[in-house]
Amino acid sequence: MSRFFIPTQSAENWRAFLAEPERQWRAGFSARTLAYCWEAAHGFPTEIDRLFKQSDNPAFEQVELMLAFPEYKVPLPGGRAASQNDLFVLARDHQEQLMTIMVEGKVAEPFGLTLEAWHKADSSGKIERIQFILEQLQLPSVISSDIRYQLLHRTVSVVIEAKRFHAKNAVMIVHSFSQKNQWFEDYQKVVALFEVDAQLNKLVFLKRLGEIDLYSGWATGDERFLNM
Repeated sequence: MSRFFIPTQSAENWRAFLAEPERQWRAGFSARTLAYCWEAAHGFPTEIDRLFKQSDNPAFEQVELMLAFPEYKVPLPGGRAASQNDLFVLARDHQEQLMTIMVEGKVAEPFGLTLEAWHKADSSGKIERIQFILEQLQLPSVISSDIRYQLLHRTVSVVIEAKRFHAKNAVMIVHSFSQKNQWFEDYQKVVALFEVDAQLNKLVFLKRLGEIDLYSGWATGDERFLNM
């Protein structure tokens, strides 16, 4: 995986990094909607900024976006396919502590396969990968089969990058542009693994993992970007 990144000139530059640009880059779909929203913000979109400001952590009252990387890949053991995150943000909180943020864009598309469906083609690699994810997140070795695998590897991605950057806080955010909050129930199930109740437009503390504090949040995006 290359560690060289090129600055974007507009939202259209995000298209080239998609796994399937012809299928994914369409108005009303998450990839394009997320790109236009974040490029227009020149920092954090209003709803993301609000998520931090209204959190219970006073250090999040002023979070500065330092760098952002669209379609950011985080290698995971147990196979060659990395976790390709919609957006990775390296930020700094009010106490000047580094924080890593993974953003999962969403409109109406589901969060991929459940663990049950993902496991149907079992392999030693898949077993190694899910064990790694659960160990990193300090979750039980066996969890419900209806959990969406995508949300698990997005969450572990932000923890991996927090360790790499020696960040104190790691945050996984679902930035949903669905005005009906589609698939929120799947997000709730993952948050519940940490014995926490998920809330719409609320950042919640999940767990302390060594020296890293893990958070998660669901933010409802501005629907005007669905038509761009």
